[in-house]
Amino acid sequence: MIYVTGDIHGDMSRFQVPAVKKLKEKDVLIVCGDFGFVWDGSKKEQKLLKKIGKRRHDTVFVEGCHDNYDLLREYPKVPYRGGTARKISGNVYQLLRGEIYEICGKKVFAFGGGDSEEQSLNGSRWWPEEQPSEEEQAYGVENLRKCRGQVDIIVTHDAPAVIKQFIRMEDTEASCIHMYLDYIAKQCDFKEWYFGRYHMDKVVPPRYYAMFQEIRPAGAR
Repeated sequence: MIYVTGDIHGDMSRFQVPAVKKLKEKDVLIVCGDFGFVWDGSKKEQKLLKKIGKRRHDTVFVEGCHDNYDLLREYPKVPYRGGTARKISGNVYQLLRGEIYEICGKKVFAFGGGDSEEQSLNGSRWWPEEQPSEEEQAYGVENLRKCRGQVDIIVTHDAPAVIKQFIRMEDTEASCIHMYLDYIAKQCDFKEWYFGRYHMDKVVPPRYYAMFQEIRPAGAR
C-alpha cells in the first residue's frame, strides 16, 4: 500500500512513529519533498541513508526546497516501477520530475521542486533547479499525454497556484512552478494530489492534501 507524509528535513524521528514502523515489505512511503537526508554528503548522513534503505518498505521522495540538488545529481538513474528514478541507498529512491510510476497498482505522477521563501547568502535561491526547466515541464506534459491524462495520484512538493492561494490567502504571488502545476491540474484526471511545501496537515476538498507530519494511506478510496 502507498503511504504519504510531508517534509522530514533529515529527522529520523519520523521513521520511529508506529504508523511507519509497521509498514510491510510491499508498502511504499512517499515523502512530499524536503527529504533532507541528501544534504551534506557526510559519513553520518550516509550511515542514516543506509539505515533507511535497509527498511522492509521502499522510501521514495520528490525533491523540495531543502534538498541538495548538486548531490542528488551524483546518484545513478535506474529503472523504477515503470519510470526512471535515482537510487539513493537500498530501498531509498528519488522520484524524478514528470515521471509516471506504477506503485501498488496506482499510476503516480511525480514532480518535485518548489519556491523557497528564504534566500542563500548571495541573494538568490539555494539552487536554481528548485524551479522546473522548460524541458522538465514539457517532459511531464508529454508523459501525461501518453496516458491520456489518466493518473491516480499526483505527488509534488509545492502546490498549484490556486491551492496555494487558498491555504495562504495573503500570498498572491505565483512563480513558474505554481503556474505549471495549475496547468497540470487542468490537463489530467486525478483522484488525489499530495504536496508538502507548507508544513501543515490539511485537506483541501475534494482531492488535495497538504502533508506534514501525518502518515496518510493513499489511493484507498
